[in-house]
Amino acid sequence: MEASAPFAGTLPRRVELAGCTNLRDIGGYRGDGGRRVRFGQVFRAASLGSLTDDDLPCIGALGLRTIVDLRGVEESGRAPSRLPQPAPEIVALPVEPTVGASLRDILATGQATGEDVLTLLGRAYAAYATEKLPRFRALLELVAEPARRPVLFHCSAGKDRTGFGTAILLLALGVEREEVMEDYLATNRFWRREHALPEGTPPEVAEALNRAHRHLLEAALERAMAGYPTPQAFFAGAMGFGRDRLAALRDSLLE
Repeated sequence: MEASAPFAGTLPRRVELAGCTNLRDIGGYRGDGGRRVRFGQVFRAASLGSLTDDDLPCIGALGLRTIVDLRGVEESGRAPSRLPQPAPEIVALPVEPTVGASLRDILATGQATGEDVLTLLGRAYAAYATEKLPRFRALLELVAEPARRPVLFHCSAGKDRTGFGTAILLLALGVEREEVMEDYLATNRFWRREHALPEGTPPEVAEALNRAHRHLLEAALERAMAGYPTPQAFFAGAMGFGRDRLAALRDSLLE
C-alpha cells in the first residue's frame, strides 16, 4: 500500500516525521481576493539530513519535484539531505549564515546573554532583507514555475532563512501580515532542535537561539520594503514580480 503523508492539526498543516519536526505545507491561508493557498504545492522544512527509514515513504508521498536548499555550502556538506529514490532535484540557493562565527566567539567568553544572541540574529535578518534578498527573489522565481512544483525549501532549522522566505511568498500571495506571523511563530510549537548546543550554554542563550522571534521578522520585512509605497511596488521593484507576473503566481497557487 502506498504511504501517505501524516498531516496533523489545522493550520499550519504539519507533516509529522521523526527526523524533521518542522516540515509543513504552507497551504490553507486566505490570500488575494479571499482565495486560499493551495495545499500540496509548497512545503517549508528544517534540514532533511536526519530523516529515518520510516520518514522516507512519507516524503515520497508528497510528490516533490524540487527541493531548494537555503543552507550555506559548509552546512549542507555536513548534513546532506536523505531522500527517497528517485530523489527530487535539489537546487542550492545558499544563504550563507552570518551568525555562526560571532556566536562561537561570544559563547567562548562564557558571558553570552540572550540579548547578545538577539543582536546577532537581528543582523542576520537585516542581511536577508538587503544583500541576501536576491536569493529570496530566486526562491520566489523557482516556486512560480509550475514544473518545479510541488516544491520544498528549507534551511537548517526551518526557522530564520526559511521563515523569511515563507513570509515573502505568503505576502506575495496576498496573505494578511498577521497570518504570516502566525505561520512563522509556529516553529516555536513544532521544532525540536536535532543537534544539542555546547554544554554549559546559558539557558537564556539557548532560549534565544531556539525560538522564532516576531520582532526580527517584522523588522526585516519593514527593511526590505522600505522605500516602496505598497507591497505590490516592492514585489515589482525588488522581486521582479510586476502586476501580470504577480497575478499569474496568485492564480497558480490560490484557489
